[in-house]
Amino acid sequence: MSAEVPRYAAVIGGGRMGAGIAQSFATAGARVTVVEQDKDAAARVRERIAGSLERAGGRGLLPAGPAEILGRLSFVGEVARLPEGVELVVEAVPEIAGLKAELLAAAEGAVGADTVLATNTSSLSVTELSAALTRPGRFLGMHFFNPVPASSLVELVVAAGTERWAVDRALAWTAGLGKKDVVVKDSPGFASSRLGVALGLEAIRMVEEGVAEPEAIDDAMSLGYKHPMGPLRLTDLVGLDVRLAIAEYLHSTLGERFAPPRLLREKVARGELGRSSGQGFYRWES
Repeated sequence: MSAEVPRYAAVIGGGRMGAGIAQSFATAGARVTVVEQDKDAAARVRERIAGSLERAGGRGLLPAGPAEILGRLSFVGEVARLPEGVELVVEAVPEIAGLKAELLAAAEGAVGADTVLATNTSSLSVTELSAALTRPGRFLGMHFFNPVPASSLVELVVAAGTERWAVDRALAWTAGLGKKDVVVKDSPGFASSRLGVALGLEAIRMVEEGVAEPEAIDDAMSLGYKHPMGPLRLTDLVGLDVRLAIAEYLHSTLGERFAPPRLLREKVARGELGRSSGQGFYRWES
């Protein structure tokens, strides 16, 4: 599969994942439009990406200057204002199926017939989201990993109605970003989230049962099994609220083995969400 990047891409949502996706495409040479609701939110996204580019540039990791890459970004306040010529739209809003479906349907109405539509969902059914579209053949999952610019993987999720040409274009764009693809059939949790959440939930149960402290559990996996990061530290980075939402979805679709542990629910209820709140299984400095 040849490597290329879209000449023009769009990202719906400028949170941590959306900003990282936008930065990655812009770094690879694409023009990128980010959809954010208001000017203040767009300014924060631009500032986040600018800071990330400056850090990457300082480590010699960029093919061009940070200012040049940042200049490839633009912002609009609503999906209906997506510009002409966009070849790929990646939806990267929170894991709320109704919200994703609504925005994807709006994007379909705003772009050309050959534009590929993708969702960055980490667990929701891509096939069910495709029901919101009149042309589901051009839709698939492009599951990026956090932090997107440094991650080497994109999980491509093929829905029941996804057509081969859309998969081929996504494969070429993934290669153009310098990332490795894994192609999976649409299934609850796909491959990555299903396995990752299973490990994370079991680690949380071990803390709940007093088997070991979080650091000991993480060291067992990172030192003993060569995982780059232990499951509890990773849960803090992903967000305990995000992990709980995914677990609840997998519990409803795959059964009791994905039942969220009581400790996870309690920590989320207390606002201990991980790095984003400063406290999860670890204390995080701002």
